Amino acid sequence: MGQEISQRMMRKFTKSKAIFPTDDSIRKVIYMSVTEISKKWTMPVRDWGLAYAQFSIYFEDRFAA
Repeated sequence: MGQEISQRMMRKFTKSKAIFPTDDSIRKVIYMSVTEISKKWTMPVRDWGLAYAQFSIYFEDRFAA
């Protein structure tokens, strides 16, 4: 059920955008929506360590050493 709620919340942020001009614009919207959604989460994110490691590789310029 938690995943369904997250998908519904994500859709709330993306449904107003019919077209994304670049791949970066999609990534930014997803990042910002996850940031907003995560404020409402009460349980720890499963496999966050793995996700964090992958984000730090993909967005290494945004992560402090």
